[in-house]
Amino acid sequence: MASPAHPGLTTLAGGFTFLECPRWHQGRLWLSDFYSHRVVAVDAKGTVETIARVPQQPSGLGFLPDGRALIVSMRDRKLLRREPSGALVEHADLSKLAPHHLNDMLVDAKGRAWVGNFGFDLMAGAPMASTVLIRVDADGKAQVAAHGLRFPNGMAMTPDGRTLVVAESFGQSLAAFTVGADGSLSNQRIWAQIGEPPKTTDAHAFLGSAAIVPDGICLDAEGAIWVADALHHRAVRVAEGGRILEEISSGETGVYACMLGGDDGRTLFLCAAPSFGEEERKQATDAEILAVRVKVPHAGLP
Repeated sequence: MASPAHPGLTTLAGGFTFLECPRWHQGRLWLSDFYSHRVVAVDAKGTVETIARVPQQPSGLGFLPDGRALIVSMRDRKLLRREPSGALVEHADLSKLAPHHLNDMLVDAKGRAWVGNFGFDLMAGAPMASTVLIRVDADGKAQVAAHGLRFPNGMAMTPDGRTLVVAESFGQSLAAFTVGADGSLSNQRIWAQIGEPPKTTDAHAFLGSAAIVPDGICLDAEGAIWVADALHHRAVRVAEGGRILEEISSGETGVYACMLGGDDGRTLFLCAAPSFGEEERKQATDAEILAVRVKVPHAGLP
């Protein structure tokens, strides 16, 4: 049975299929709505604007130094760039580097994008497999940046730009890398082990026993990371090492991504939906954006 919803939770906007990759940008929350194939922006009053339409399903979002948006196109494994006119153009084709659907993304202050991918066909029940993290430079050149990640998902970067943290959804962990001046990643390590590493390649069996499935993440000014737990209807605030400092329950609905934003960086936005199954979510319009006030503001990226 799910815990009661946190009393401070409010609904900012609803009517979506499945929301992911929230980004606070220029006074609005940008998000990808998977099955309506839209990138949307939502203001503090809940007014929704469609920013872009991505037929092959949008996911990760980020912004180049000049303000142009980068948008992950999941199914054709491409990274798109939104021009000032609103037109979408191909920034990079990652189909030869990513073995399956692209996923979340982080774009740094120099315009370098790190892009994750599923690594296996999750919705078809394929065996779990580790995969790569891809780096796309500001000029669109792409290369594999890291190997051996277990469903790399949400990412966060420290304010100094020197540490990249990646949620490993099927590792029950957050991995960290040292970021070189040239964008290279080194010193791969576990930033937080929140549950035991999986002992099976059966995704269904793993999900039936996992203590946490880290999905979207964001960093706060005390160095803790908020983690959307895709399995247990909650967001948790985690310290380096894995200790859970705080938990916000969403009650009967799942939480799949989170982002600190608002004018003071102290509003935690949650992407919520009753489930994540593709066939169910394609037909649904009950996903929503929840919001709750927290004490420690946003830091770093995204």
